[in-house]
Amino acid sequence: MIYINQVLQSVKDSTRIRIIEIEESYVYIVNIDANTSMPQKELYSTLVTDVEQKEWLIITDPFARVIAEEDLTEVQIQKRDKDWEIIQTYCLEHMSSLLQKNGRETKIKEIAVELNVTSTKVKKLLSRYWQRGMNKNAMLPDYANSGGRGKTKKLTNEKIGRPRRVTVNGEYRSGINITDEIKIQFESAINKYYRKANNYSLKDVYYFILRDFYSDRYKENGELQYRIWESNKIPSYHQFYYWFKKFEDPKRDIAFRKSVKEYELKHRPILSNSKVETNGPGTRFQIDATIADIYLVSSFDVNRIIGRPVIYAIIDVYSRIVTGIYVGLEGPSWLGAMMALDNMVADKVEFCKQYDIEIIEEQWPTHHLPEIIIADRGEFEGYAVEGLINNLNIKIENTTAYRGDLKGIVERQFRTINGKVKQKAPGAIQKEYRERGDRDYRLDAMLNLKEFTALVITLILQHNHKIIDKYPMEKEMITDGIVPTPLNLWNWGIENRKGRLRTIDRDILRLNVLPRGRATISRAGIKFKNLLYGSKRAIEEQWYVKLKNKSIDIVYDPRHLDKIYIPNENGMDYEICILLEPSQQYKLDFLEDVVFQHQLRNELEEEERAKQVQLTINTDTVIEQIIKTAEKKKKQVQHQPTSKKEKLAAIRDNKAIEKVANREEEKFDLTPTGVGQPAEIIDFTSRMKLEQQPEKKSSSRLMEKLKRKRDEQFGKDE
Repeated sequence: MIYINQVLQSVKDSTRIRIIEIEESYVYIVNIDANTSMPQKELYSTLVTDVEQKEWLIITDPFARVIAEEDLTEVQIQKRDKDWEIIQTYCLEHMSSLLQKNGRETKIKEIAVELNVTSTKVKKLLSRYWQRGMNKNAMLPDYANSGGRGKTKKLTNEKIGRPRRVTVNGEYRSGINITDEIKIQFESAINKYYRKANNYSLKDVYYFILRDFYSDRYKENGELQYRIWESNKIPSYHQFYYWFKKFEDPKRDIAFRKSVKEYELKHRPILSNSKVETNGPGTRFQIDATIADIYLVSSFDVNRIIGRPVIYAIIDVYSRIVTGIYVGLEGPSWLGAMMALDNMVADKVEFCKQYDIEIIEEQWPTHHLPEIIIADRGEFEGYAVEGLINNLNIKIENTTAYRGDLKGIVERQFRTINGKVKQKAPGAIQKEYRERGDRDYRLDAMLNLKEFTALVITLILQHNHKIIDKYPMEKEMITDGIVPTPLNLWNWGIENRKGRLRTIDRDILRLNVLPRGRATISRAGIKFKNLLYGSKRAIEEQWYVKLKNKSIDIVYDPRHLDKIYIPNENGMDYEICILLEPSQQYKLDFLEDVVFQHQLRNELEEEERAKQVQLTINTDTVIEQIIKTAEKKKKQVQHQPTSKKEKLAAIRDNKAIEKVANREEEKFDLTPTGVGQPAEIIDFTSRMKLEQQPEKKSSSRLMEKLKRKRDEQFGKDE
């Protein structure tokens, strides 16, 4: 939604505009930074869309100031009131005409004639009125901008500034003044050459300025050449450097010459630390993933290399203790993050026991929920995090792209783990590029996933007892004799700062972090991803009859589709649904496999449907041909002088005749092929062959009708 008198700024070029009128589906705007600006007409819907898409940003009105009347001079008040009177008396009543492009110049000339001033004067007054907020104080003169402090001096024919001391052949050369035109040349060259990835130096840019603007061009041997003007006609490098420093924008320059990532990571001001916004353990956890610098082997066959694992780690910002990890082959993705979140609330004693590492709870006491999780945009921007936000009251803070420094604590831990892995573990990546003859380090891989996880756990246990360099210690910590190790800081923070620690049942967390979907209830069962499920509750409450075609929310594990879960309204428990018999063939498949199978089936059917379109067209054509042939035959038959009543009355007899004819044609004859002689007839008494009797002519009335019917069918005369 946009409103009259609102100020917007373009993200693309920083242009600032004011909305001065809204009429039905159109909006009128002026550029508030131009010397004079007449209204432009834009579609209201287009501007609203641009605002919603953040191409235009709503900003604070730069001219909205509280100005006390007693602070104004007599001259300021007189000039303001005089110009305001002109706007009220001569312009406001014609505002509808002044907004329109057609006829605006004519109306401005009419007002100028009435006032006995130039059209330019009227345009300046209108521009000031529109640009500065359309109120009385908008007409105040800009005396506040008067004076010379820090301002560019007005130029004369004489050169200002320090005189040059360069002489050539005894001739004194004074150089040139830097005019607005030359400043534009400087700024254009800086944007064109300096703020590019070519990394031209300032000297290079200065030479490009001389070549482009202060040289004669000619061709020599077909090639374009440049002859630089004499030194008293060109700006000096010192002049260019002076104005470059005025135009300089370090953030912008580094972003253009290197990248925004380079600036944010290496050149931005560091005015704070991660701990500032935390007030105890559990306030903020950082989560991130990295691909470990090591190749692993299969747990089934050590000769099979399975690639590099993914490590997810969650670290408490206040104490630097690791609160959850995942080492596996999922990710970086929500599945990997989900596993790390599950480990975050797990009992670490039991977790370590799975990897044959015996610890006591005091060595790794974390199994809590935080108040805030700082994460990357990828995994924590989808619908899967809604359960964390809405049900568990965990706030998610997503960092901007390529800003690993915003999660510096967990990033530092990854560097430590990868550094130790490279020192000790076989199969680790030793350098980015191997030279010819170097042994392929992948062939040295010998750790499987479980063994590497045990290695990572060992490093984390060491980290929890390790002194943190440059930790911002509090006075109370020093007084209490706290050595800044993660475990000490965690325990001290719980006792003295309380933090935001909460615990939760692990199944409830899983219920909230598992991906969500929509299933449909039908007579065949609960349908999800074209798989059919059933549950005890659904049968008892007759869902398949009462709730047919209703969709419901479910949660599922993409790696384990033999069950899905329907969360109850209280958010604390759920109904388990198991695969029905028609879908049992997918019991051991991952979600990706199921989706692929159905996509493949749809593609095959779609391909076949394309063929069936042609088949349908051909079938229709044949049917039409058969009907046309029948119509033609009927027209060729001589019409019998039979009434409609007689025709209808003969249907039964006609059907009987047709049945006899069909039986004659449809009867089975099992005589072997090639046997054309009629069978011999033997008298069993005398064993003598009987003469074959001539076929008797049938006198059946039915057969007569049949013959007549057939003759009529083929158009024969009786």
